[in-house]
Amino acid sequence: MRTKLFSVGGLVLVLLAFIVTRQVFFTVNETEQVIITQFGEYKRTIQQPGLAWKMPFLQTVNRFDRRILTSDAPKAEYLTQDKKRLVADPVTRWRISDPLLFYKTVRDESGARARLDDLVLSEMRREVASHNFALVIGGKRETIMENVARSGREKAKEFGIEVVDVRIKRADLPQEVQQSVFSRMVAEREREAKRYRSEGDEESAKLKAETDKQRTILLAQAKQDSDKLRGEGDGTATRVYAEAYGKDAEFYAFVRSLQAYEQFLGKRSTLVLPADSDLFRYLSSPQPRPATNVTPAHGTR
Repeated sequence: MRTKLFSVGGLVLVLLAFIVTRQVFFTVNETEQVIITQFGEYKRTIQQPGLAWKMPFLQTVNRFDRRILTSDAPKAEYLTQDKKRLVADPVTRWRISDPLLFYKTVRDESGARARLDDLVLSEMRREVASHNFALVIGGKRETIMENVARSGREKAKEFGIEVVDVRIKRADLPQEVQQSVFSRMVAEREREAKRYRSEGDEESAKLKAETDKQRTILLAQAKQDSDKLRGEGDGTATRVYAEAYGKDAEFYAFVRSLQAYEQFLGKRSTLVLPADSDLFRYLSSPQPRPATNVTPAHGTR
């Protein structure tokens, strides 16, 4: 019986030792930073990872993430300098820089996100209200968000928070004005398309007119050159015919007659002429009669 009591007592002692050890020692991860409090009063901060200790049952371990966190604010409507409405949802990246101040002011991450969202939305309204709509959604967007992050960073220090940056996930027009804006954009694009088509037609007409002009000039020049060459060729042919006639008039008349036969006599041609016709004087008699009046035919082939 006594042995049994001793074994039960040993198990109780082991269990108590385990519980006390769990209450005294704890681990700090690389992604954490810890604040030790005793009945709500701050005692010390632990930022180095590893094994740490505390007073059992009296002190409490408060763990805070040391990584970069994200706060996604709900969509809100902003008014630009030119009185146009804009719907945007900013995203804030931040980290806990002072765990003690963070614990005293906002207590936990949910409280920090609520404070950050209010702060960022306030700075967004101020910055957007000082710029026109086109600049907010265009080239000035990055500068505006840098200004919001800078202002938010200064104010977030009061809560032990470091603001890394602020970005806009999406910027839209309010639903009730989107259709009118899209219709206006379509009309503007149609005007641009008509202007481009008109300019293209005008340029096309200019090119066609210039092409027709060059074509007319080239054809006229070619015809002029052709007439000139034809005239020179006819002159040369006339000179050659004249020279041939001057050397042997009878032979020239004979050749010209043969050429004439080839022109008007076919394979089955029938021609009725008087027997003494000059046209057949080389066919009717082996001794040709003197030509009555043979003149070189200009241009005859």
